[in-house]
Amino acid sequence: MKLLRALISDGNRVFTVDRARDFATSAGLSPGYLRQALHHLTNAGWLVRLRKGLYAVSTTVPGVITAHEFEVAMALTPLAAISHWSALHYHGLTDQAPRKVFILTTTDAKIPQVRGRKQARHHKGISVGTSVYQFVRVKPDRFFGTQKIWINDVRITITDPERTLLDGLMIPQYCGDFAEVLHAFQVQGTHLDVKRIIDYALRLDAATVKRLGWVLEHAGVTSGRLKPLMAVTIKGYRKLDPTGPRKGPCDHRWMIQNNLPGR
Repeated sequence: MKLLRALISDGNRVFTVDRARDFATSAGLSPGYLRQALHHLTNAGWLVRLRKGLYAVSTTVPGVITAHEFEVAMALTPLAAISHWSALHYHGLTDQAPRKVFILTTTDAKIPQVRGRKQARHHKGISVGTSVYQFVRVKPDRFFGTQKIWINDVRITITDPERTLLDGLMIPQYCGDFAEVLHAFQVQGTHLDVKRIIDYALRLDAATVKRLGWVLEHAGVTSGRLKPLMAVTIKGYRKLDPTGPRKGPCDHRWMIQNNLPGR
């Protein structure tokens, strides 16, 4: 308990074994007993083991502000940003609260493993403590469009509104659904930084570019501002909702098939 109090007093709500080792001597623990002490604290409910070598202070500890889900997310992998549905909700672009915490990371970043099962990670996420975290991996050159925010006294990296909306166009099922993404564009309205979102889209794939052009045009953005999107070439029509059926009228200007219900 001396170790736990020392960690908490120094602001360590989420910490590694190496960090705990810094306080072991002053708490009267030998280095060899440290892991056993952490094991006992976990079994007693004072700590939650997030993954191998990573712990968080439990909600049962009185008088302590426990770690926010976003703070835990930042500790799970060295390069991460809160994204997709979680970012959409944080920015006030949806009223629907996600049941998972969505995390954007890169293909070369290490992420926690599902014990004994690798196949479940992509679709179902992983359980860490009482929360489920869904990792979305992208190539390093597509990890951009983030900003820093404060949650309690911790700085968190999160995708900004423009990048979040583009992620919705690419993977709408990770943002509720495509209808929710279109609604988010409406909510952002005049606050949308059109130049920024166009610049971002041009760094992504052509299908996202064309979906964005279609959405912005129908939102009333003038054709002059959409020229960079229109200039991108693409072979074949792309579905407006990538998760929907391949049916509906085709827009030749944007090479988009409008497969929304009722079209």
